[in-house]
Amino acid sequence: MQPLLRIAARNADSGNDFGSAIPAVEARGLTKTFGTNRAVDNIDLTVMEGEIFGVLGPNGAGKTTMLNMLATLLPIDGGEARIFGYDVQSESHPVRQLIGVTGQYASVDENLTARENLWLFGRLQGLSSKKAHSTGDDLLAQFDLTEAAHRPISQFSGGMRRRLDLAASLITRPALIFLDEPTTGLDPRTRGQMWNTIRDLAAEGSTILLTTQYLDEVDVLAGRIIVIDCGRMVAEGTPAELKAKIGTSSLRVQLVKGSDTANAVALAAELTSNTPILMPTGSGFSVKLGDANQAADVLIALRDHRLDIASATVEQPSLDDVFMALTGGAKARDCKRS
Repeated sequence: MQPLLRIAARNADSGNDFGSAIPAVEARGLTKTFGTNRAVDNIDLTVMEGEIFGVLGPNGAGKTTMLNMLATLLPIDGGEARIFGYDVQSESHPVRQLIGVTGQYASVDENLTARENLWLFGRLQGLSSKKAHSTGDDLLAQFDLTEAAHRPISQFSGGMRRRLDLAASLITRPALIFLDEPTTGLDPRTRGQMWNTIRDLAAEGSTILLTTQYLDEVDVLAGRIIVIDCGRMVAEGTPAELKAKIGTSSLRVQLVKGSDTANAVALAAELTSNTPILMPTGSGFSVKLGDANQAADVLIALRDHRLDIASATVEQPSLDDVFMALTGGAKARDCKRS
């Protein structure tokens, strides 16, 4: 049975119409232990059909371990997980028919050409030889790899390998795609191409679960995010909601060259009760605001003290700020990481 037909049947069995409220991913109390290390610690997770859902965390936070359990690649030690209503542990076969996985490291064979790799993946997933070739050729075109179709993978760049690896996971057009740090090591242009591909997949109806360390990646792509640290989920929400949780905006001021920066910083500190941060050039500063009105107070005070302003902007918190605040930054707690 095709993946979408299988989901429709499961929805029908549950009394729901196709596309209704059965989550693409649902986990409760998900736990994985390696010896004394709880790599994944009691995580609850719900991903709805059609979402691009981001999982953010530092190295070793437990992101890949959690993904591998959901993808049936690691046994679940505690809790439960379902993929489109199918239990990951007791119904692993239908789960595997519904998912595609692109891991951190390329799964393609370096001794084969790109076309041979995709044909092999197609055959392993039950396609006829003719269908495996035609599907592989379509994917090579989609990922701009047609000209390299007959080159061995050993001659591919890192970006080309990542694109081919993602293409291989899409042979059967899975309903749910796990992307584990898919753009790690890619140059900015190739990262942008991968982002466009991910958006296209979601627009075509696929659900995407994306793990990454890149803050801009989840900010641009994900509708909702969870942040994991030391195996625990420490926050969940939209990018805007997470930014709002960690505080207020900042005022960034660039002074005219030769201005008394020390005096300006002292005024800003007094009016906001926060310690300004000097810019690397030493001719400006940024300071956290208790509320937006403080920005006007600081700028008026600078003008009254004849401190000339070259530019001033009010900036909202970034996901960098969220990441540092939620995972502890320089004062991160000591934990054994998987």
